[in-house]
Amino acid sequence: MPATVVVGTQWGDEGKAKVIDLLATRADMVVRFQGGHNAGHTVVVGDQTFAFRLIPAGALAGTKTVIGNGVVLDCETLLREIDMLTSRGFDVSRLKISGNAHLIMPWHPILDTLAEQRRGDAALGTTKNGIGPAYVDKVAREGLRVQDLLAPERFVQRLHTVLADKNELLTKIYGVEALDEAAITAQYLDDFAPRLAKYIDDTVGIVNDAIEAGEDVLFEGAQATFLDIDHGTYPFVTSSNPVAGTASAGSGVGPRHLTRIIGIAKAYVTRVGAGPFPTELHDDIGQGIRDRGHEYGTNSKRPRRCGWFDGVMMRQALRLNTLTELAVTKIDILDPLPTIKVCIGYDIDGERTTYLPGDLDKFARAIPVYEEHQGWLTDLSGARTLADLPPLARQYLDRLGELSGVPVTIIGVGPGRDQVIEIPA
Repeated sequence: MPATVVVGTQWGDEGKAKVIDLLATRADMVVRFQGGHNAGHTVVVGDQTFAFRLIPAGALAGTKTVIGNGVVLDCETLLREIDMLTSRGFDVSRLKISGNAHLIMPWHPILDTLAEQRRGDAALGTTKNGIGPAYVDKVAREGLRVQDLLAPERFVQRLHTVLADKNELLTKIYGVEALDEAAITAQYLDDFAPRLAKYIDDTVGIVNDAIEAGEDVLFEGAQATFLDIDHGTYPFVTSSNPVAGTASAGSGVGPRHLTRIIGIAKAYVTRVGAGPFPTELHDDIGQGIRDRGHEYGTNSKRPRRCGWFDGVMMRQALRLNTLTELAVTKIDILDPLPTIKVCIGYDIDGERTTYLPGDLDKFARAIPVYEEHQGWLTDLSGARTLADLPPLARQYLDRLGELSGVPVTIIGVGPGRDQVIEIPA
């Protein structure tokens, strides 16, 4: 397996963790390259369910795992995940964390929450975990990094400087209490640093050494293409770049190493939070998909908006990520539907287009143009080969591949680790 990037092609929750868990069994290393603990990756192994927010989902396969420099790290969440895995018999000693990754500090979730409250009806629907404010500080060059945990004097100095500004913002603008500098220092240097020190390393060297040695390296992204800060439905986006190109910047690996790029898509589309969604279903069909697919946030528990597969979005995702293949998950959720629709274009202000408009207002006015497919009305959960699928399900998957411009090579037919069909590319 070449150096492989796995990315979501919709608005997240496509089932990346399931595909990563599958591929990680053949990989030597799994690298998380962006995002924070607002990402929720769920893996089902037998009767056990594992929910990951920071540690790469490939950890269950026993591979070397890396949290790259593009991630914003919440120490408390990470330590809880380490403890969870350890208590359930998994070895996390091979985890490495980039010293260049930025820390989520106590003021970040507070500012995230307060900003959302001030927006009122215009709220973005953030998870309030502080991801956006942490990236703001990173870009403003005010952030504290993981490596600062290993340099107490530098940590104290940087904290003192940054916290003075943050406390002024908290007290004078938002009218809330100031944060205690001594308490933060003690928490990070006395509690977090001793436990995390053994995992902190030069991950750029580690990952590049692995690739140069011929090891199979898998790059794991969080969120998805249309939550990208540049290419998504701004401002209803995340605060980083979940597209495939970020695997280079977020891990310190040159782009020529990335030769296999797998896009993950549900057989339908979901979205959490606000923002335009042309194929959204506001009827019993949408509710049925939500209930059968358990479409509620892994972390937030918020109900996900559900809609038909959008081929226009997929065409854009292909361009933005240069996909080499597609994994389609949750096709089994469509089993009971007699008719399944697929969006093949938009009608915007009376004009037909098969391309995603760059203007958000136009996108919000897009009326989907559908083609209808006959449902297969068969339980697919037991299928393990392509031959096990009924012809109508295979026709549907073939059409998704046509709209995506790349072959479908992985098909998810249920939540279990073994409920998957692989097709040679």
